[in-house]
Amino acid sequence: MAGGAPAAIAGQPQKANGAAPAVTKVEPPSWWVGLTPDVMLLLSGHDLEATHVSCNLPTLSVSRTQSAAGGNYLFVWLMIGTDAKSGTAVCRIAAPKGTTSFELPLAARTPTLGKFQGLSQDDVMYLIMPDRFANGDPANDEPADAPGSHDRSKPRAYHGGDLLGVKSHLPYLKDLGATTLWLTPIVKNGAAHDYHGYGAVDLYAVDAHLGTLKDYQNLVAAAHQQHMKIFFDAVPNHVGPKHPWVSNPPLPDWFHGTLKQHLDSFSPLKGSFYGKPAGEKASNDPFESLVDPHAPAWMKRNLTEGWFFGILPDLNTENPTVVQYLLQNFIWWAETSGLDGYRVDTFPYVGRKFWAEWHAGLRKLYPYLTTAGEVFHPDPSVTSFFTGGVKRYDGIDSGLSTVLDFPMYFTIRDVLLRNAPVGRIADVLRHDALYVHPERLVTFLANHDVPRFASEEGSSPAKQKLAFGLTITLRGIPEIYYGDEIGMPGGGDPDNRRDFPGGWIGDSNDAFVQSGRTRIQQEIFSYVQALLGVRREHEALRAGRMWHLASDESSYVFLRESEEEQIVVTFNNSDKARGLRIPLNGTPAEKMAGISLLFGDAKAELNGHEIHLTLPAQSLSIFSLN
Repeated sequence: MAGGAPAAIAGQPQKANGAAPAVTKVEPPSWWVGLTPDVMLLLSGHDLEATHVSCNLPTLSVSRTQSAAGGNYLFVWLMIGTDAKSGTAVCRIAAPKGTTSFELPLAARTPTLGKFQGLSQDDVMYLIMPDRFANGDPANDEPADAPGSHDRSKPRAYHGGDLLGVKSHLPYLKDLGATTLWLTPIVKNGAAHDYHGYGAVDLYAVDAHLGTLKDYQNLVAAAHQQHMKIFFDAVPNHVGPKHPWVSNPPLPDWFHGTLKQHLDSFSPLKGSFYGKPAGEKASNDPFESLVDPHAPAWMKRNLTEGWFFGILPDLNTENPTVVQYLLQNFIWWAETSGLDGYRVDTFPYVGRKFWAEWHAGLRKLYPYLTTAGEVFHPDPSVTSFFTGGVKRYDGIDSGLSTVLDFPMYFTIRDVLLRNAPVGRIADVLRHDALYVHPERLVTFLANHDVPRFASEEGSSPAKQKLAFGLTITLRGIPEIYYGDEIGMPGGGDPDNRRDFPGGWIGDSNDAFVQSGRTRIQQEIFSYVQALLGVRREHEALRAGRMWHLASDESSYVFLRESEEEQIVVTFNNSDKARGLRIPLNGTPAEKMAGISLLFGDAKAELNGHEIHLTLPAQSLSIFSLN
C-alpha cells in the first residue's frame, strides 16, 4: 500500500485463452472497500459481449453489465458488500467466444487526517506547469512511447520538468510563502506538444514525462508534511484528440457529436448581441448567454456541447454513464493521493446539472474538498452565476466552492498597464454581493493562458510589485503563477510558459536561490515574500472584512477588519506622490487612537477622526490601527 492506493496498479488483464475474449484495460484500475457501495468498471478489449460476469469474492456481486462497440468495451456494475475486506478480486467473463478474466485490487482506506483539506483564507496558491518548473529526473525526459517529444529549444515540446522537480523545490515554495500548489494536468497526454496536460489520452495514468503515480503520491505526502496542500487540475469537459475513445467511443453518445460531425465551442452570438461595439476583439470567453434566463437553448448549445476550439472532443456529460465514469475518476485521484482540491478547467463549457451531481458525489466523501472553477470572463455578474451555494434561475446549485477572480484580474491589468481609473477596483468589489462567499475568490495577476505581466506593454518592476500588492491584500485567496515572483518575462502562449531558471542542470543562473537571482529578480522576490509574510502575520489581511475608505482616479484606500485588529491598505497608481485626508466617522475605524506602518513607505497620521496620508508615487503600503 502507498498513499491509500493498492501497491499493484491494477486492472492488469489476465491472459486470454487462445482466441477467447481479452481485457486490455480496466477503469478504474483499483478501488477501496468502505468507500462507495458500488463501482462501475469500464473494460476495454475485444469480444467482450458477456453473457455472465462473476467475481471470486463473496462480498462482491455483479448487478448488471453492458457490452458496447461490438464487444470492444464492457461496462460492469459491481456491488461492494459492507463487510468486504481488502484483497484482489478476480472476475470471470463468459462470452460467446470463450472466457477471460480480470483483476480488481480492493484496498482498505488509509486515515484521512491531513488529507482532502480544501482551501482556507489563510492559503496562498502557486500555479505550476510541471514540465516547465524543474527537472528532477532526466531519465523520464523522453519516454519510450514518446520518441522525439523532448526538446528544450522548441517552445511547444516537452522540456523535462517533472513531479520530482516540484517535490525537490518545496522548500523554495514554502520560503516564498506559498501554501497550496496547483499543478496543471498530470494525466497521460497523447501528442508530442501536449506538455501542458490538457490533451488527455488516459484519465487514470500519470504522464510518463512527469513521472509515476508513486511520484505523485510522494509529492502530495511531502507537501502535507510541510503543511502545504495540492490541487489537481480537473478537465471533465474534454479529452485529447488522440484519446482511443475518439475513433472508438465506449457508447455512441459518449461524446457530443463525432470526429467527423460535431459543433465547435464558439458562441453563435456576435458581441453586439449584448451591446459590445461591433468588431471589438474578444478578450474573454462569451458566457453571457449561459447566465441569461431569456436565452433559448440554441444560443447556448455550442458552448456546452461543442468541441473545444473545434478540436478537443467534448464529453457528453448528460449521459449518466459518462457522469458516473467522471465522478469515479476524480474520487479515484483523491483517494489514491490524498489531494486537497480541484481546480476545474473550462467550467462553464460543461452543463450545470452535471456539476450539481459531480459535486454532490464528491462532497459525500470529501466534505472539505475545495473546487475552484475557471470562468474566463471580466464581468462579476457572469462569473458569480457559476458559483455554488445557491440555486440560480435554472433551479440548479452548481456546488462549486469558488471561481478564479477573472474580473479582478482584468481590472488590475487595466488599471496598472492601461491607466484605467483606479476606482474600477471598487466597482468590481461592489459586485461581491453577487457571490455567496466572495472571501473565497482566488485573486491573481497572471496564469498560463495569458501573457506574462512583466512583458505586457506598460509594465515595469514597480507595476509588478503593485499588482502583487493588490492581489495579496484584497479579499480572497491569492494565486501566483510560477516565475512571476522573480518577474519572468513571456508573451502569449507558449512564450508565457518558459522554463524556471535553475530548474535544469547547466542553467546559466539558478533563481531558486538568492545568489542566482539578478538584482531585479531579487527585488521582486523579496517584495512578494515580505508581503506574504505580513499577510501571514495578520489575520485581518487574510480573513478580515473589507471596507472602502477612499477611491478615485489614481488611488484606493481600504480597511481590513477582524475581531482582533484593523488594517489599512493604501494604493497609489499615480506617478506622483499624493496627500489624502480620509474621514473615519461612520467607518469601523472611527474610534481608533493610533496608526503604525507595517509595510511600504507611505506616511500616516491619525488626527481625531481623520487619517492624513502621504502616498509615494506608484506605491502600496499597509498600516495597523490601534
